[in-house]
Amino acid sequence: MDKKISLLKIFLAFLYSGLILLGGGYVILPILQTEIVKKRGWLTSEELTDYYAISQSLPGLIAINISILTGYKLRGVKGALSAVTGVTFFAFWAIVALSSVITQFTSNNYVKSAFWGIEIAVVILIISAIREMWQKSIVDIKTLVIYTIALIIMLLTNISPAIIILCSIFLGIGYKLIERMRGQI
Repeated sequence: MDKKISLLKIFLAFLYSGLILLGGGYVILPILQTEIVKKRGWLTSEELTDYYAISQSLPGLIAINISILTGYKLRGVKGALSAVTGVTFFAFWAIVALSSVITQFTSNNYVKSAFWGIEIAVVILIISAIREMWQKSIVDIKTLVIYTIALIIMLLTNISPAIIILCSIFLGIGYKLIERMRGQI
């Protein structure tokens, strides 16, 4: 934990991220990559990718989970609370403000057109996140094989992605244990 990073700075960084977080948690990776890794240097790309992967595996919203992990790393429980408050601030107040008019608002043709444009932008951000994770995760032939097998199983069966993720975790742990045992022989 770095006591030099103020709770206000953590709150403001996640407040900004939450403000432009259209499309849900999958979009947060490229936003945090720019805001937390490149601009501020609070995390490395590898740490952020690890937090993102963990956040996807935990119950709850990805944006909140990754905010908790990042804030906790930076300043402990208070940092986690600052990050979560920041990332959810605008969304919470927007929902409160718009809840009474949301049904009339979403039936407006201009709003529908705007959401169509936002959906395209979200797809682009998700592709960017996939590219970032691909570069950090698929590092050799073994990880490519695991990825390919998991993808094929997900596409061709009705097995829950959670089960495939758990199997991949155990496969990775098993592989590392075997590798470590070979190194000791």
